[in-house]
Amino acid sequence: MTTDAAETALVAETFDSRPGAVVKKSRKAPRTGHRSAGDRPSGAATAILLVGALYCLLPVLWVVVASTKSGSELFSTFTFAPSSHFLDNVSDLNAYRGGLFWRWMANTALYAGIGGLLSVVVSAMAGYALAKYRFRGKTAVFNMLLAGVLVPGVVLAIPQYLLLAQAGLTNTYWAVLLPSIISPYGIYLARIYAGASIPDEIVEAARTDGAGELRTFAQVAMPMMAPGLVTVFLFQFVAIWNNFMLPYIMLGDDKLFPLTVGLSGLLNQGASQPALYTLVITGALLSIVPLVALFLLLQRYWQVDLAAGAVKA
Repeated sequence: MTTDAAETALVAETFDSRPGAVVKKSRKAPRTGHRSAGDRPSGAATAILLVGALYCLLPVLWVVVASTKSGSELFSTFTFAPSSHFLDNVSDLNAYRGGLFWRWMANTALYAGIGGLLSVVVSAMAGYALAKYRFRGKTAVFNMLLAGVLVPGVVLAIPQYLLLAQAGLTNTYWAVLLPSIISPYGIYLARIYAGASIPDEIVEAARTDGAGELRTFAQVAMPMMAPGLVTVFLFQFVAIWNNFMLPYIMLGDDKLFPLTVGLSGLLNQGASQPALYTLVITGALLSIVPLVALFLLLQRYWQVDLAAGAVKA
């Protein structure tokens, strides 16, 4: 018997049309601590989640273990048997061509950091305008934005290269930074978040108090959009950090390479110099450390946003 059925069975209220009849008050069944069948975790769902987690974490575990092996142990020992050469591999990676790996790391941080921040500013302004302003062609612009979300970035790499080549900007930092500023998906997220988090009454009140449109956006809208913009920044940062095709096409000087292109070149050289494989694996492990740190640093903003949403609901 379910909880609802038990409560219904224990209701003692009676209705009698006879004069002087006593009407008994209802008595609510006490709640028990037992879970219903729908509240119990599904074994199949748990198994699927565990398989998915294993599928995602197994390559990371392999990289961690492989980075502790020497070049000779990499192909001669058990795959998941760790060794003790991690510090030696880091030292060799640091010495490779005068510390070129750290130049790649700095380039990647520059591309992802500045590109992500500029993309957040553009996405916030565009999303706020699409959410709070009425103008002719607004629907058409939003539909074009949705179409841009569906177009892979790889398709645009060659046209972007031709445009920047005409401007003489290829093989420069601008060749990677400029295409990273516009993110259709970031604008879409900013538009959705601005429409949900910024009441029209607050915007109208700011205008009534004499604030201009730019001041209203900067001092009223931006703080309210902050949790959503953190998400936009993180998505764009990770996308630029892991981008390979665009810098591969745009750049020819290895001193301008990001980590993806630089490690790919090392991997290709490993066919003739197997010792470079350990440098590639160690570099791949070090390249994910900033991403993990960024996720942990920005996680509290998501928690605050979720709590705020729960209170509003």
